[in-house]
This record gives sequence, structure tokens and C-alpha cells, in this order.
Amino acid sequence: MVRDGVHLDNGGGPQERLLELDFSREDMPRLRVLVDQYAAWAGLAEPRRGDFVLAANAVATNAVEHGGGGGRLLLHRCAGSPRALECAISDSGPGFASSVIPELAPGLAGSHCGRGLWLTRLITDRLVITGGADGARGSVVAFAMWLPG
Repeated sequence: MVRDGVHLDNGGGPQERLLELDFSREDMPRLRVLVDQYAAWAGLAEPRRGDFVLAANAVATNAVEHGGGGGRLLLHRCAGSPRALECAISDSGPGFASSVIPELAPGLAGSHCGRGLWLTRLITDRLVITGGADGARGSVVAFAMWLPG
């Protein structure tokens, strides 16, 4: 399922929904292409756009591998200051807390997991993880990059 062009208001100001996509492992190449196209249309220029696509791929891959085999991606442009392009990826897996993301690069200090989330935290302007920490199933990982202007 792909939907686009919907205007939302979640109480924090108007948002313009650019893309809503249910995905599985087979959809990953298409997911990357769509995120890149919509990020370009929203005004996110290179090299930041490449980082945004990399972050979306990392979080979506995490959902496929650890969150039930797939998930849902919501991409929207947030109004206000600073304007941001935000991507939220949800899944139906066991959930996790942000404490699973290692402080040091994975592979250092004995950590061998969390590389995608660690990288996402490093290259994006905001990373928020909700759900799963209190025993609830599923999690939502949202990250954002500020748009120019």
C-alpha cells in the first residue's frame, strides 16, 4: 500500500504527509527509491538526502529482521521552525528501548548489535524511539532532518 498527499495535524502543527508505505523484505529497494524521491521533492539536498535514505534503510531493515518481517513507513514534512522532514517506521515486533543503541561504534567495547540504529542516531538531527520498552509489542522509530530555508 502506498498513499501520498495527505495533510495532517498531530497537535504539534500541520504536517504534510508525503508517503505511507507498508513494507516487507522484498520492498526494500523500492522503499529506498521512494524515500529518496520524496526527500528530494521536499527539498532535502545531497549529501543530507543520502544520509536520510541510509537512515530509513537502516531502521526499515531493523523492522524486517527484528520486528515481525516488515513494517509501515510514514514520511512527512513538518511545518514550523525548524522545518523538518520526518520518517517514522513502526513494526509489530517485541519492541525495544533506546538503551539498546550502543554509545560507541558497534564492534568497539564488545558491542555487536545496534549498528543501524547507532548510525541513524549519528547522521540525523533527531531520533525518537517509542513503544516496546514497557512490554508492549511493537515500536516506532522516528527520525528527522532539518530542511533548508
